[in-house]
Amino acid sequence: MTTRKLFGAKPKAIRFRVIKSVFETLTVKDGTSTYFTDDRYTDPQQVFDAFQWLRRETKEWFLSLHLDGKNRIVCIDVVSVGSLNQSIVHPRETFKTALLSSAAAIILVHNHPTGDPTPSREDLAITRRLREAGEIIGVKVLDHIIVGDTFTSFVCMGLM
Repeated sequence: MTTRKLFGAKPKAIRFRVIKSVFETLTVKDGTSTYFTDDRYTDPQQVFDAFQWLRRETKEWFLSLHLDGKNRIVCIDVVSVGSLNQSIVHPRETFKTALLSSAAAIILVHNHPTGDPTPSREDLAITRRLREAGEIIGVKVLDHIIVGDTFTSFVCMGLM
């Protein structure tokens, strides 16, 4: 098959979009040892200890921690920064970066600026949706941790 047969007597230029993965390494030098003291994240308390800075935020942040096969953080993605009591989270945006970073699994972390880490109905729904999407594409959602004055782990509550 030639382009002449496909497009007629005069050949035409064909344009394709090419997507290239671009990674940026952010080097933080100021006191990172106080945040990431563990090599492997196997306990919700470890995640809360590393991300309790979210307690001071006045907007809701939704983060995705990308983990390798040994539960080491390979990437941290800020999926969404919302308003006082909500942030927009979509599976497509959550897993786009997880696939680019070759994550074996993810841990979801978000804060409740009110300080109450009790999961809302929307938190339960998006977690269920993200778990289902992760199962389909092969990136396991290990836990969803809500940071407030204390923290709530969906795994510890039996919700995952």
